[in-house]
Amino acid sequence: MSPTSRILLLAFAVLNLAPAAALAQAYPNKPIRYIVSFPPGGTSDVVARIVAQKLTEALGRQVVVENRGGASGVIGHDLVAKAPADGYTLLQTSMGGLVTNRFLYKNLPFDPDTDFAPISMLATAGQVLVVHPGVPARTLAELIAHARAYPGKLNYATGNTGGIVMTGMLASQAGMQLVHIPYKSEPPAITDLLSGNVQVMISSYATVAPHLREGKLRALVTTLPNRSPLLPEVPSIAEAGFKFPFLPWAGMFGPARMPKEVTERLNRELNALLARQDVRDSLLKQAFEPKGSGTAEFTNYVREQYHIWGRAIREAGIQPE
Repeated sequence: MSPTSRILLLAFAVLNLAPAAALAQAYPNKPIRYIVSFPPGGTSDVVARIVAQKLTEALGRQVVVENRGGASGVIGHDLVAKAPADGYTLLQTSMGGLVTNRFLYKNLPFDPDTDFAPISMLATAGQVLVVHPGVPARTLAELIAHARAYPGKLNYATGNTGGIVMTGMLASQAGMQLVHIPYKSEPPAITDLLSGNVQVMISSYATVAPHLREGKLRALVTTLPNRSPLLPEVPSIAEAGFKFPFLPWAGMFGPARMPKEVTERLNRELNALLARQDVRDSLLKQAFEPKGSGTAEFTNYVREQYHIWGRAIREAGIQPE
């Protein structure tokens, strides 16, 4: 190959790389919408507010949390699935919104497999089984005995699809006949739990922590494999003799077909901020374990979650609506 040909090939390669490099350097050049598919105050919202503040600092552009609750997260997911794939509309979701909804709803307006681009895992979270103080049970064994003695007399609340699956699975394993009262999110469910209209709930620690400290609710077990340092006196569900094959998580996604350079930039920034001690402390105080990941690693993890939660839903006998 002549020297002239080599120069031409090199120039052609540089020109091909230029658009990608320019895109990576230019992004972001305007505010970013960070869609949370649940109302303010819930589990997803807590993580999103911590992440958005630090990501704003890292990117030099405002990352604005936008709550789009409704239909167990379907509305917010659909908004992101149909948004331009330019990195300016992002989604924070969890196993409930993206994984379990495919098994609980017959006709989703989006395809969970093809309409989203996984960016990074953010955190995992333990849940807490709580009861109203009027329930004569201080352990899970006592709750099971009471529920069996009075079948159909206890109501359990859920504020998301994760709660539906976990409580349904526990009731199935323990032989409890409970009445399901679904809510659009955790905060209104907690309101009715505090009033005694419902008596049992599996909820995020962040949502119930103030009420546990004030004695307005009673924690029986956590869904963690080991005791939580935030609730050292509360046994894990494994200690109580039950196996929960899953752990709730939160992650960031974008619309499918986002530019690779944008996805990689967001992944780098997220992993860097999740490694910071101040961010870790903020998440740990709310019972979230910071968990960064590579994009490919997160993609594989989500696929594994489909199988784990799908099997749990089938075993619990939960039927799609």
